[in-house]
Amino acid sequence: MKYSMEMDPKMSAKAFGRALRISTKHAIEICRTINGKNLQKSKAMLQNIADRKDSLDGKFYTNATNEMISLLESAEANAKAKGLDVNKMIVKASATKGFHFSRPRSRRKLAGQTGKMTNVQIMLRVA
Repeated sequence: MKYSMEMDPKMSAKAFGRALRISTKHAIEICRTINGKNLQKSKAMLQNIADRKDSLDGKFYTNATNEMISLLESAEANAKAKGLDVNKMIVKASATKGFHFSRPRSRRKLAGQTGKMTNVQIMLRVA
């Protein structure tokens, strides 16, 4: 996979979520919020949003938040496998539009329902 940002492979870990069934707009908002923050603080903040204890601009973004948490955990596992210190990791995240697909509905409706996908890249680097 081609990532939008390049970092030193010895000092970073990454995870890529391709074709996630979440809103691109919500994913971008969450990426802006966690960008540049500590990994542990980012995970705690997203967990509070998923548990509805905290919100982002009055919204909870439940589906996108749960996907982001799983991607952060995947990147954390990759960092542990490389032997990096997880407590000193800084998050860099970006979200982009994925592909669109359409599902046919019935014979009467010519236009089916359009599904949208989102690609999310998460990179962790040692501070």
